[in-house]
Amino acid sequence: MIEKPKTNKTMKRHLLYLFALLIFLASCSKKNDPAPTPEPDPTPTKPYVPDNSFKIVAYMPSYQDPGTILDHKYKMITHLFYAFLSPSAAADGSLQALPQSGRFAAVKAKCRANNVKFGISIGPGAADISENTFLVIAQTPAARTNFVKNIVNFAKSNDLDGVDMDWEYPRDNNGGSEAFHLLMQDLSIELHKIGKFLSAAVTPAVYVSSNRAAIQAKTYQYVDFFNIMQYDGAGYDATEPLNHASYKMSVASLDYWLGTRSMPKEKAIVGMPCYGKSSTGSALAYKNIEVANTANSNVNVATVNGVAYGYNGIPTIKQKTRLAKDRANGIMFWEFAQDTNNDNSLIKAANDELGRSY
Repeated sequence: MIEKPKTNKTMKRHLLYLFALLIFLASCSKKNDPAPTPEPDPTPTKPYVPDNSFKIVAYMPSYQDPGTILDHKYKMITHLFYAFLSPSAAADGSLQALPQSGRFAAVKAKCRANNVKFGISIGPGAADISENTFLVIAQTPAARTNFVKNIVNFAKSNDLDGVDMDWEYPRDNNGGSEAFHLLMQDLSIELHKIGKFLSAAVTPAVYVSSNRAAIQAKTYQYVDFFNIMQYDGAGYDATEPLNHASYKMSVASLDYWLGTRSMPKEKAIVGMPCYGKSSTGSALAYKNIEVANTANSNVNVATVNGVAYGYNGIPTIKQKTRLAKDRANGIMFWEFAQDTNNDNSLIKAANDELGRSY
């Protein structure tokens, strides 16, 4: 019998060898290939960077017309909060509609044009909102989570720099102290994830009350700065009984917060009023006091239409600004539209005391 040639077997061996060689080469090639480019994050976030610079904060309530404030005044502040965005009275963590959205947009545009950090203040602006609304929300886990989510979404969708919490006031006799801590902790964590700051407006703490010690030291780490409302304290200083925001009151407030309560200096902001108050508690904007008292804006009492008002004149504002520079890390004004646009402006006086250009 004639033996058949081994052509088929030989070809199979060659093909197997070639196939193995190709697999080897392919595996070597993959090791040398660059790593694939990751897909971009559809919702990118920027890291939070703490800001310990000296701050000049102003609040702008929705009931004020932004058109009454000249553009150059924006150069005199570093932060502005539009007030207020309020929670729903249902206390389920939902938010009410923003009042005067056109004014909100106008103020935001002015801040952006003048390099001012712009934020929203969450507060009791609506008539049906009380401190109990905040308490119920903060004490109820589901409502608190919803509240935080809605605030963060508002800040994100409106491209805000930060949020201010103006709960007036958490108290230490009804669970409010721990509830405030939990709310600020949760809100801070979520805001910092998207590079936005958190501040809080707090009591001057010069009177013994259930709200005085409600802010716990463990909460400080979550709040970037505290706007201390050092006003509405008529009679605190017997030498100036009509002055509702005396220098003595500001000193006592800082003594308490920085000394007794150990608040970090870099987080303390000295609050000052741009309004006066009468003996009956009625308020009048500084710009109206200044118009009626143009001969002297350097005193703390003025009579307008037969009514005496205690307020902060230019020397007191400068004195408090020096106090803030020495012992705190900023100043705050309630509120922006109550100041004048002229050379007797209280905010201008503070800038001049700081030697700040504007």
